[in-house]
Amino acid sequence: MRAVVTVVGKDKTGIIARVSGLFYEKNINILDISQKLMQNLFTMISLVDLSNSSVDFDGLKAELKKVGEELNVSITILPEDMFKSVNGERNE
Repeated sequence: MRAVVTVVGKDKTGIIARVSGLFYEKNINILDISQKLMQNLFTMISLVDLSNSSVDFDGLKAELKKVGEELNVSITILPEDMFKSVNGERNE
């Protein structure tokens, strides 16, 4: 299973390290990642592969929520399928 993880919040040191560290701990592979500062707002979007993860989707969602609260940022995770159209093709 693949999922899209977004992180948004006030920029501070350690956001990427903390989130990617959680992925490492749970054996989650980062397939693609993009991060950008929009003035003082940090944004990150990651495509991750949960195939070999030591935690299921709901468990990861709960872990990401804890990290978000710890860092005072918003972290969301959605299955990649949520971004596909009804006929199975990607929305471009």
